[in-house]
Amino acid sequence: MRRLLWIGLFFVGLAAAIAAFPGISNQGEFDSLLIDFNDNLTPTQIQTELRKVEHGNAFRLNSEFSGPERLYVVEGDRKLLKALRHSDLAKFTEHIEPNYIYTTRFRPNDPDYDKQWNLRDIGVESAWNITAGKDVTVAVIDTGVSRVPDLQKTQFVPGYDFVNDREQADDDFGHGTHVAGTIAQTTNNQYGVAGVAFEANLMPLKVLDETGAGTVSDIAEAIRFAADKDADVINLSLGGAGDSQVLAEAVEYAYRKGVVLIGAAGNEGRNSASYPARYPHVVAVAATGPSGAKAGYSNFGAGVDIAAPGGDIQQGDPSGGILQNTVNPATGESVFASFQGTSMAAPHVAGVAALIKAVGVDSPDNIVKILQASARTDQNDTLNHFGAGHLDAAAAVDMADKGQFNFRNFFRWLRENGYLNPKFWIDGGLIAFWPKVLMVLGSYLLAWLLRVYLPFAWGWALSSGLIMGSCGLFFLQGVYIFDLPQWPLRMMGSSIPELGSAIQGSPLLNPLFASVLIPLGLIALLLGHVRLRWFAIGSCLGVAACLAISAIADPGVMWIGQSLAARSFLAINALLCYGLAYLAAKSKVQPG
Repeated sequence: MRRLLWIGLFFVGLAAAIAAFPGISNQGEFDSLLIDFNDNLTPTQIQTELRKVEHGNAFRLNSEFSGPERLYVVEGDRKLLKALRHSDLAKFTEHIEPNYIYTTRFRPNDPDYDKQWNLRDIGVESAWNITAGKDVTVAVIDTGVSRVPDLQKTQFVPGYDFVNDREQADDDFGHGTHVAGTIAQTTNNQYGVAGVAFEANLMPLKVLDETGAGTVSDIAEAIRFAADKDADVINLSLGGAGDSQVLAEAVEYAYRKGVVLIGAAGNEGRNSASYPARYPHVVAVAATGPSGAKAGYSNFGAGVDIAAPGGDIQQGDPSGGILQNTVNPATGESVFASFQGTSMAAPHVAGVAALIKAVGVDSPDNIVKILQASARTDQNDTLNHFGAGHLDAAAAVDMADKGQFNFRNFFRWLRENGYLNPKFWIDGGLIAFWPKVLMVLGSYLLAWLLRVYLPFAWGWALSSGLIMGSCGLFFLQGVYIFDLPQWPLRMMGSSIPELGSAIQGSPLLNPLFASVLIPLGLIALLLGHVRLRWFAIGSCLGVAACLAISAIADPGVMWIGQSLAARSFLAINALLCYGLAYLAAKSKVQPG
């Protein structure tokens, strides 16, 4: 039982170290620093202190309104940030912190993105803050897909040309390439336009010829091919009026293998969806125009499951269409063209399905439920123009993300917050993480070393002292309660060596506290107690580890600076603390 107790206390200390890890906040972008001077300083005093700092003349008031707040800025990076925080200037400031650059949300730099009203209509920018569809494969069963310039950096997986029976599935009509662009156009590449799930993989499957026509047999084979080759989503921007059992069985085959199928409802303006969108396990997509109303050509009514932007091109004005990079069928050259149709609406839904899949939702039924449950409803839709409603990428991905907690999500969180980025581990992102963890580990290592020479039983008092001396509960230093003095939180969140600077919030260790003095006082006070003396001994060892790691990683001491003298001061006091713990452990105490 005792062993479990001290092991538990060890992990409490380790968890405290990890909880205090500032790596996430350190990943913000900045190219300047904020220096908030104490309000009681006069401008003259501030200038006097700035003259003592290298490049002090580069400091400037943030604006003409910053004088009363004493708020200055200076160009700088993490290196300068650390230097200023450990300089004498820190004594005259309330805060020295990065001047982070905030933005509204991710917005791609593709020059014609502003013309893509359709992507803003579905709220895809907010969805991109969570995922862009990485590692999800979308099969485009269409006229083929050509690698036009704005698809050059999009990931492709092998497909097939069922019309000409060959592996290369190039587009000779322009329809399939346009559809593929809506799904996964290369995005944020300073060229052309954007796509919904731009990190997804495309699988080109050609079933329609140069006139845009194809057979049920080829379409059914392509569906089975996509399912067998591990496609996650199939887009079917094609259709007709005939019900085929062969095609229906292919749809069921893909569904049973876990594939989400998306189909165009059709462009005949009639009150029923076309096939294959009409089949039960295909999401039939109707089309809307820029105003959000049903496009005049779009099928509606029976079989329609959801609506998405399909475009509505007015005479002489292509801006209401869906703009993508495709091929000119007459010349084979790359062009940017605006199309309209439920064929253009379906890939929006296929792209969002890929985003949901990327978050970690695996079941096709659950993906479809999220697509429909998150759609923007229209209470006046008595003729089922929109099915479940208007596609909402932001709401769909948010709903999917909140309902998921699995390894894929955790891996994505690590990647997107920089933890899997080698540069993050090199450039100082972990500046406070490893030292804090090593202080906790080091305290236990010193205790084990002491146990080699002086066998003793582990207990809660010793483990508590190790944690108190090495880390305390210092993650409380990051807690902020509005309108409450912050020094109690800083003090309660400090290890013993940090107590001296807790109230004023300085990052520099106070030499009176970062020494053997407080451990000596604890030993003197508790040495006569059978159990509490082990708390004092643990605190000695914890402080020894804390001071030793500080001497190596961050030797900042008030009135001494960061020189060799500071390192020596911390190292000598670490040795004294260990020696004091040894003597206290060696002494015999009789129970009272």
